[in-house]
Amino acid sequence: MTANVCFLKRTERVYMASYNKVLLMGNLTKDPELRYTPAGMAVANLRLAVNRKYRTKDQELKEEVCFITAVVWNKQAETCNQYLHKGSSLFVEGRLQSRSWEDASGAKRSVIEVRAERVQFMGSPGQAKAASLVSPAQPEALSEEPSSESTWLAESEDEAHEG
Repeated sequence: MTANVCFLKRTERVYMASYNKVLLMGNLTKDPELRYTPAGMAVANLRLAVNRKYRTKDQELKEEVCFITAVVWNKQAETCNQYLHKGSSLFVEGRLQSRSWEDASGAKRSVIEVRAERVQFMGSPGQAKAASLVSPAQPEALSEEPSSESTWLAESEDEAHEG
């Protein structure tokens, strides 16, 4: 049995498709590391732990952790440094970026990081960090608990029934 195969000649250049987008949700393994470039731009490293739970063929529950560094720039870096701390939950949207350099001994080093384009804080800030953000003139700022998703949904349903 033979098959007829037809190949078309293309005169135009063929481009490979590519897409570089990363979405991560995890917790900080340490406080953000803020520094400034010689030009004065803020840059912060966010060390994230992203967990994955799954079952093996034998139905045994397993968990694996992936540790990833996200790099945040400019005002967003300063904001992350101000409000985030070890254990904070966050959502990071960005792209993969690789860097290479020579270390002090002359060995070539490289790393792949996430260049964060957007960072969203998940949950409420820790009490210690939040307490340092409230001025003594406004102690009531900490007295109100942030609403949970279920509270928000209940409030939304009440408003829908009223209107």
